[in-house]
Amino acid sequence: MTPALSIVLLVVALSASMALAWVVAIWTGRLTLIDAIWSLAVGIVGIAGSLAPFNGVDAIGLRQWLVAGLAAAWSLRLVLHIAARMMRGWDDPRYRELHKEWRDEFHSRLFWFLQIQAAAAVILVATILTAAHRPGADLEFGDLPGVIVFLVAIVGEAIADQQLSRFVAAPENEGKVCDVGLWRFSRHPNYFFEWLTWVAYGLIAIDFSGAYPWGFMAFAGPVLMYWLLVNVSGIPPLEAHMLRTRGDRFREYQRRVSAFWPAPPRDFAVR
Repeated sequence: MTPALSIVLLVVALSASMALAWVVAIWTGRLTLIDAIWSLAVGIVGIAGSLAPFNGVDAIGLRQWLVAGLAAAWSLRLVLHIAARMMRGWDDPRYRELHKEWRDEFHSRLFWFLQIQAAAAVILVATILTAAHRPGADLEFGDLPGVIVFLVAIVGEAIADQQLSRFVAAPENEGKVCDVGLWRFSRHPNYFFEWLTWVAYGLIAIDFSGAYPWGFMAFAGPVLMYWLLVNVSGIPPLEAHMLRTRGDRFREYQRRVSAFWPAPPRDFAVR
């Protein structure tokens, strides 16, 4: 399979997946299913692409298996996390706000919105494939930093999600802002660790000898993810929702705590 054919198949698969997500979301009324399907699609296509033979090379190298395993771990954790939140009745407020904003055009505009998500997924999956198909069948010491960063990222994101879930589930915290654990050092530690996951693929893809210049293209993934999380679909709509529902409590939290990068809070007052 040539890289060009792989890209075509990748685009078709992800576009079709998000079209399916649109159908499922409209049919069930559960818009949060979109994120679960997106995560599953990126994981499955990333795994398949990692293990696909390129340019007539039939043998699957250890690095391909490693990257495919990382993609599987990321996708499975995220899908299970979303499913668990849905079972507790959670629905993503970002989609609810889009429904209010788009009104009668919601269904049609949502379809194209999800195709934009598919386009973003193409770049992310390309990042996975760039790491998986770095030349050399065997693993090298240079792969270790990427694996370490990935493990830190996926464990950190899981801890942040668990801390938030416990906080929200406690009746005494109703109407409050979660500022415990990792949330004391970043307003969105889950987003930070999600971004760090994609940095890991870039580290695996890089060949500092210069023999694989395409490896540096893998950093398109973390650059895109940072832009989306910080400027587009992550922090801005979520914080707008928090300001509507938490008001001055969230404004105070914004004053004290970094938005994305973990850092010591600006004061150590116990709230």
